[in-house]
Amino acid sequence: MLSIKKIDKQNKINNDEINLYADFLNLHLEQYGDKKQDILKAIDYALEKDNKPGGFLLVATNQQDKIVGITVVLNTLMEGFIPEHILVYIATDSKERGQGIGSQLIQRIKQEAKGSIALHVDADNPAQNLYERQGFEKKYIEMRLTK
Repeated sequence: MLSIKKIDKQNKINNDEINLYADFLNLHLEQYGDKKQDILKAIDYALEKDNKPGGFLLVATNQQDKIVGITVVLNTLMEGFIPEHILVYIATDSKERGQGIGSQLIQRIKQEAKGSIALHVDADNPAQNLYERQGFEKKYIEMRLTK
């Protein structure tokens, strides 16, 4: 049985928990992830630190209370022309994949989010199939200028 806990600014979590979540994402996002410092920035944003718009994390644990999946969803404060939320990170424990954890996390995101949700996915990421099964559509090609 999977338990999914929502964490946002109402839930006071300490730096040890934040680091635990960032370490999990850093490890299990594998080649599709970011540096830990960037993951920490996204978590801080979700928790409304430094007057950021906020969002939420979902932390999935198994019966042994072991973390098996985490998501980070950020609020954009936009509506219509840009989705109100962006799913920045979703990762499941690499040893637990294929058991529906990602699907359950996305279902819960859809329940918790109060508007449209966007996500970015690498063209070679096999998780695209999961996202499409959950109702996400390929809409744009993202182009980036990194300075």
